[in-house]
Amino acid sequence: MLNRRNFLLTSGAALAAPNLALASPSNWDEWDAQVTPAGYDPAVTNPWGIAPRFLPRLVRANPGLLPGDIHVDAVARYLYHIREDGWAMRYGVAIGSGELYEPGVFRIGRKARWPQWTPTANMIRRDPQYAEFAGGVPGGPENPLGSRALYLYAGNRDTYLRIHGTPQAWSIGRRASSGCVRMVMAHIIDLYEQVEVGATAHLYPA
Repeated sequence: MLNRRNFLLTSGAALAAPNLALASPSNWDEWDAQVTPAGYDPAVTNPWGIAPRFLPRLVRANPGLLPGDIHVDAVARYLYHIREDGWAMRYGVAIGSGELYEPGVFRIGRKARWPQWTPTANMIRRDPQYAEFAGGVPGGPENPLGSRALYLYAGNRDTYLRIHGTPQAWSIGRRASSGCVRMVMAHIIDLYEQVEVGATAHLYPA
């Protein structure tokens, strides 16, 4: 039987319940420093060993895209955040494994720093080992949601899909999660500050 720590580190879990209390803000800056490498330069810093193409890059945005929106290319495993100047910041991501990835157009209904995580009922049905965590797991560097989470809504309904950080940086570029879009924790810390609640997230088919 997996213990709590190993289960969190090896799990494909990637969802959160929004009604749980957040981890204590007194820990947040310390945790941010813990997951951000010394001398961090997004374009070149890569202690995670991910493919260099998944490091953040400033690229030209396609004409007609709205500034502030997010676009996830599930084939290339890229997330684009559109800027006001006709450029976009591009990040590498992981997407849902198998048929768990859900394309669609969503609204960023909420943002959270170091969020707590709770497996959904569907996740527990698919894998009963998740039941151990049904009461929720506090935020922190080993939490499956990582350093930040953007909560995807359909209208006013929480879809339980997230764009979030992950302690499993090796998964970037792969199909690995239980439906969410994963990012390197240092990368989503950068993105989080630029994204407004109410922005649109376009998740394209894989």
